[in-house]
Amino acid sequence: MIIPHRQLSQEALQGLLEEFVTRDGTDYGELETPLETRVNQVRQQLETGTALIVYNQSEERCSILSAEQVARESGSFE
Repeated sequence: MIIPHRQLSQEALQGLLEEFVTRDGTDYGELETPLETRVNQVRQQLETGTALIVYNQSEERCSILSAEQVARESGSFE
């Protein structure tokens, strides 16, 4: 299920963004990128529609995925 980012409160969106960019396996290259920069990058992707917030009902978990990935895997998010 796709969750429009504008439907979340600012606090909820900020928390989701911070949790997402600090997850294990999230790679930003060799140089350490400040948390605020990473959050702003993902926020911009949500604004432009290149990334989407997806709620997986079976896992009861939200994630942020590229729009391309959502299109490829759309059946698993229903």
